[in-house]
Amino acid sequence: MPAFTQTPQVRVTVLLNALEASQWKTLLMQDFKAQNPDIELEIIEGPNATNLIEDLYTSAFLLGDSPYDLVYMDIVWVPKFAAAGWLRDLSDKVSDKELANFIPGDVNGGRYEGGLYRMPFRSDVGMLYYRTDLLKQGGYKPPETFNELLEISKALKKPEGNRWGYLWQGRQYEGLAAMFVEVLEGAGGFWVNPENGEVGLDKPAAVEAVKFLRRTIETGVSPGGVTTYGEEETRQLFQSGNGVFLRNWPYVWSLAEDSAIAGKYNIKPMVHAQGKNSGACQGGWGMGIAKTSKHPEEAWRVIQFFNRPEIQRKFILGTGYVPSRRSLFTDPQIVAKYSHYPQLLKVTEQSVLRPPIAQYSQASDILQRYLSAALTNRMTPERAMKAAANETRRLLVTRR
Repeated sequence: MPAFTQTPQVRVTVLLNALEASQWKTLLMQDFKAQNPDIELEIIEGPNATNLIEDLYTSAFLLGDSPYDLVYMDIVWVPKFAAAGWLRDLSDKVSDKELANFIPGDVNGGRYEGGLYRMPFRSDVGMLYYRTDLLKQGGYKPPETFNELLEISKALKKPEGNRWGYLWQGRQYEGLAAMFVEVLEGAGGFWVNPENGEVGLDKPAAVEAVKFLRRTIETGVSPGGVTTYGEEETRQLFQSGNGVFLRNWPYVWSLAEDSAIAGKYNIKPMVHAQGKNSGACQGGWGMGIAKTSKHPEEAWRVIQFFNRPEIQRKFILGTGYVPSRRSLFTDPQIVAKYSHYPQLLKVTEQSVLRPPIAQYSQASDILQRYLSAALTNRMTPERAMKAAANETRRLLVTRR
């Protein structure tokens, strides 16, 4: 056969954590190759730690000639990468009508100063897990407010049986900031207003949010060691039967199905103050195109492929991740396998973003330090939040 019958290929590269790289290769690459014979999608496997992937992308961009065409991003990287000029604006490539098919928080998390720099692929939100059997035995309905959560937790906790009322992430790391965003929203407060740079950490609602968390420890509803716990410590305690309520992410559901509490738990939106709204910290991953890419059109075709409903359905069915397309939460195939996804949709509709500002990682570090000081009684909530607010204001002023 003559050599010219072979379609010339354009190579498009993307960096992923090792786990997801293997999932893409196993579940999606056969379809991609069949439908895009002229594109060679090179998936570069990186470490599993999210911060290390961010560092690799950042280093590549700072060197000036990044080897990556596509940028697979955690939602909180978008402002930093967009502000640095490392991403192409995708606004002219997708209509508002198409964007309306996705979770609003996921779409908004891809925006920065009027531009769209990331298309959603898979979502993630924080939520409240609760033990259906224990609430039923006690004659309780799932709580809606902070006070109801405390009341039920006090009644159902059993310190002698190592059963705690409420488990949450109190260690000084990004998970603490993500958890606090939900309590802050539920208290009617805010962290940073991206429109005008106003900082809300020292306002009464923010101080009340910290006091609620302190109260869970002081009343014995939460273990004293909760200030050292991350997602996994709290998940393991909950699924071992040692908790009535748990704040965590969607991944817990499928792991708990094979545990001592199988069939005895459910999910709901996070609790809030009377008359305020529930908040679910918006997480998730999506794709942007590097400014330095020599193949932006082919890179956009890759994004279009991964955004198609049938491709996302296949990925969700194979991994149990959270969809970014609204229709997939009630998709018959997905609901047949994951019956809680319609309930999960109700949670995602309450999503709240961490501040979409270029200096997010520094702002998060400030909040984590002072929150940790308040939760471990090294500072009063008022003093800690005032210091956090003032330091955040200085950060935003110096970086403008």
